[in-house]
Amino acid sequence: MAESNKILIIMTSGPDTPRRCATPFFFASLAAAMEYEVSMFFTIDGTLLLKKGVAETIYPKAGGKAVIDFLQDALESGVKFLACTASTELHDLTPADLIDDVRMVGGAFMWQEAEESAQVLTF
Repeated sequence: MAESNKILIIMTSGPDTPRRCATPFFFASLAAAMEYEVSMFFTIDGTLLLKKGVAETIYPKAGGKAVIDFLQDALESGVKFLACTASTELHDLTPADLIDDVRMVGGAFMWQEAEESAQVLTF
């Protein structure tokens, strides 16, 4: 049975699709401000956004804010960042390559989070 206060955002979009990279963090921050317990699960190319130095170089809109600004807002709002271990292996990333505050989890963990969440969004 889903808990009504949990939201899971699955992030598969990465640097190759910059216009898709800010909104998930914005939605996560908004949900956290509304007192939801929010987790973001990063997999496929979404994991690349967690690599140190990458989010600073991605701009969804020319002249706009970098993705790192949206990412930091989400972290400051209490959003939990979960990186898929298989995805980090796909991109040859180690935990040391990732920004702080990222928890490494397996794919089965994502299914458990999804089952416990009232809403699941994917990007």
